[in-house]
Amino acid sequence: MAESTVAPVYDPAAPAVIRDPYPALLALQRDDPAHFSPQLKAWVLTRWEDVRRALDAPEMSVDRIRPFYEGLPKLERDVLSEVVRYLTLWLVFRDPPEHTRLRKLMGRAFTLTAVEGLRPNVEAIADELIGRMADLGGEVDFVAEFAMPLPGYVIMDLLGVPRARMAAMKAWSDEMQLFIGSARGAPDKYAKASHGAHEMAALFRGLIAERRTEPRDDLISKFIAARDADDALSEDEMVAACMLVLFGGHETTTNLLSTGFLKFMRHPEQAQRLRGEPGIAPLAVEECLRLDGPSGAMARLVGEAHEVHGKRLEAGDRVFAMLNAANMDPEVFDRPQDFDVGRKPNRHVTFGYGTHFCMGAMLARLEGEVAFTRLVARFPDARPAGEPDWHRTIIMRGPSRLPVRLG
Repeated sequence: MAESTVAPVYDPAAPAVIRDPYPALLALQRDDPAHFSPQLKAWVLTRWEDVRRALDAPEMSVDRIRPFYEGLPKLERDVLSEVVRYLTLWLVFRDPPEHTRLRKLMGRAFTLTAVEGLRPNVEAIADELIGRMADLGGEVDFVAEFAMPLPGYVIMDLLGVPRARMAAMKAWSDEMQLFIGSARGAPDKYAKASHGAHEMAALFRGLIAERRTEPRDDLISKFIAARDADDALSEDEMVAACMLVLFGGHETTTNLLSTGFLKFMRHPEQAQRLRGEPGIAPLAVEECLRLDGPSGAMARLVGEAHEVHGKRLEAGDRVFAMLNAANMDPEVFDRPQDFDVGRKPNRHVTFGYGTHFCMGAMLARLEGEVAFTRLVARFPDARPAGEPDWHRTIIMRGPSRLPVRLG
């Protein structure tokens, strides 16, 4: 790649970067692939090979919450104590051997057979929401009317949480996202995140107590029953697992559905192709995951000092592996900025790589296949009705509001 004499500038809080981060990220990919960001106080990796390695390298750690928390002033630690109590037990923030143990116990609920068994419910929810949008007609907020409730209802049904709690769960999840997603410039984000974690944990603790006496065919009951020899999930681990499944199972998929449908509206020829060839739905979902996908980055902590492109990353340094930038690396992808629903192969890293590959990937893919085939068929004339309001987080990538004129 050609070298530039001008150092690229990457300010993740700049409004232009929030709307469209790719000019800045692809400049880093070309000119400064191991970039230290003063704003983030962290390294930013943007090339596919570097990102892939950072996600599963032995010298990198996912245990980023605990060291960050321990380095805060006491007042901020006190505010965050409730959220950190559970986040440090999340599978995605634990290294082996604890990660291995938890993944084995939790993974039994996300087998291919188990996920495929959810298809009828996903289809029923999608059809219901599409019917509601059609009845509304005119302009709708696609996030509120479809992209948020579809994965929300799916994951709540899976866990055994009453659908009536949807609004509360979404509010708590949004509060937690401010901290987990590394939101920039969000006021009182620590207090809000801790409040969201406290309320969500209290709800799950109550449901766990109910399922101990009256088990059902839901994920909470499966977590209670999960055992490996003499080992089982502790009470706090079960609460944390439920919180992770709810947060991870609907936040990222909401973004996938929103950004994916936006791409289809902006590229009507690709929507037409999917309408005519519904069998390519799996490939179309992979392309929606790759290009401007639902996860902007994954964060890691340097466990052992090493060099990347001549830069020395010291133990304890934070690293942001920029997934969406890596998914547009011209060394790996042909026409990387084109939206091609028939793209094959598609070696995106949106779900991570290796040990920490997303456990809910199959469910997200299923929801995307069901949703996109139905949406492009039912609303062939849908168009954006204005600019989206984008989340201000680095980890998550998606709109909080997406105005759509259904046609």
